[in-house]
Amino acid sequence: MGEPKGVAEGVPTSPDPQTTDPDNPTPQRPGIRIYAPPVYRHHYDGARWSKRYGDTPTAAYACRCGETATATGRDEVAELVDDYDYHRAVTCRLRTAQEGRAAA
Repeated sequence: MGEPKGVAEGVPTSPDPQTTDPDNPTPQRPGIRIYAPPVYRHHYDGARWSKRYGDTPTAAYACRCGETATATGRDEVAELVDDYDYHRAVTCRLRTAQEGRAAA
């Protein structure tokens, strides 16, 4: 009742507007996004010496050439940052000889 005619049951009539995280970089908005939450502890907190960690870090990057990658976890995020730097410096096909402040 109230559904459009000619549409199969259970089929969405429009795409989901929240398919990706709007904060993640895209080839149209290149860059890197890193989420690494700190662990806040009070000075007198007895657990400050424990191995109680914060939330899991995540990262995503996108380049103007279309290369994208994501990572979850401390080691994977660190590796993604290295991969992003290497890609921008060496393997990006849209890279120019000078970028950033050196170009000025």
